[in-house]
Amino acid sequence: MTSTSNKSSVPLWAITLAEASARIANHTLSPSDLLEAYLDRIVAVDDRIHSYIHVAVEQARIAAEQAGKDIAAGHWKGPLHGLPFAVKDNYDVAGMPATAGSRLRLQHVPLQDAALVHQLKAAGAILIGKLSTWEFGTGNGGEYFDLPFPPARNPWDTNRFTGGSSTGAGASVAAGTTLFALGSDTTGSVRLPAAACGAVGMIATPGRLSTQGILPNCWSLDIPGPLAWTVEDCAMILDALFDQPLPAETTQPSLRRSVGQPIVGLRIAVVDDSGPGFPDADPPLRKGFEQALKVLEGLGAQLTRVKLPIPASECFAASRMIGPAETAAIHERELTEHADLMGFALRDKLMAGSLVRAVDYLAAQRLRRTVATGLEALMQDYDALVTFGTLHLPPRLGVEPEMTAFTVETMLTPFNLSGHPVMMQCNGFHKGLPLNWQIVGNRGDEATIIRVASAYENATAWRKKRAQP
Repeated sequence: MTSTSNKSSVPLWAITLAEASARIANHTLSPSDLLEAYLDRIVAVDDRIHSYIHVAVEQARIAAEQAGKDIAAGHWKGPLHGLPFAVKDNYDVAGMPATAGSRLRLQHVPLQDAALVHQLKAAGAILIGKLSTWEFGTGNGGEYFDLPFPPARNPWDTNRFTGGSSTGAGASVAAGTTLFALGSDTTGSVRLPAAACGAVGMIATPGRLSTQGILPNCWSLDIPGPLAWTVEDCAMILDALFDQPLPAETTQPSLRRSVGQPIVGLRIAVVDDSGPGFPDADPPLRKGFEQALKVLEGLGAQLTRVKLPIPASECFAASRMIGPAETAAIHERELTEHADLMGFALRDKLMAGSLVRAVDYLAAQRLRRTVATGLEALMQDYDALVTFGTLHLPPRLGVEPEMTAFTVETMLTPFNLSGHPVMMQCNGFHKGLPLNWQIVGNRGDEATIIRVASAYENATAWRKKRAQP
């Protein structure tokens, strides 16, 4: 078994997806050796971070061995062939438990894969297992230690929160218990863990990634997304998943081609104020944000300070009408028949959603349209937009006011409501905890996000630091 890269002292679990892909393609690394490095890492650290609910050791080993044979025989399927990944436990995987972190689903074993899992397997990727999540992939912003599985912990500080609800996805990528992960985001559930754990997390333009086989949370807002360690890694994952072009396209351009492209002359809007209703960003996040802007200016981008058309607090308030109401509609039977088996966070959200009046739900949907129209008009004048992600540093796990503030007081929901693609990116550290910002693109233009984010990433050293739980 090869536990470290033969090109450096970097352990195999810490190399990038791009490097792992290149080494497998040129036969200097076997899928089995790469997989074993992640399985060893799981044994070494996962009892402290609880990133996994289920690890499919034997199935993964069989798949990795087969991938190695196929590649050796000249049947290389593409850049993800032989690479390990894991998925949030609200994704269906044939023959594997899909508990969604709930007592209600402990015996649920799907018969077929979710569409995105199927696509990744078809691309030759190796599924390691299922990752920790809030119950049903949702919640009320807190952790209450009342679910059948322990909550995931932040690998930078195991006394701190990972962000929700793709908790294990953020922890696993940051700690190196998987190479990349898939999560889902309704009002920030990919980007919150990416922010808390220092990973790259992205949601694409709605409709570009299938939600088939993912336990629904909110029909009108649910969107899946990948988490990885670098921007290039994220681009490679999306290239494999964007198998269907947008209606106006005849071919799907490769996002990876945008990595490393210069950003000289790009017009970038800067939103440095969430508006009334939310506090200012914590001082370390503010400092990291301003320093990151200087990097973009130094790379030749043209920055303009602008304001959101609707304050972030009002966007969140609208999401509080839409999300819980739709979740309650989806899971009404479970609430009626099995509320006693639910954890507090899920039960609290479903009960609140059951009390949302139709007039308030419709008013929130109308406000959503106003947000979408306003952001679309704003973005027409710019190639991209940058803003804060969270307004707070990762909080202490179990301290409910801190966790709720971290989850609620963000700049995330405006872009869920508007349907713009967004990437969460690490832009520094403060006392060992990652800082973050968001890069937003025009609808259908994930490529410019990749271009801006990779330019920033290549100009900084943040990706050289890895979590050691």
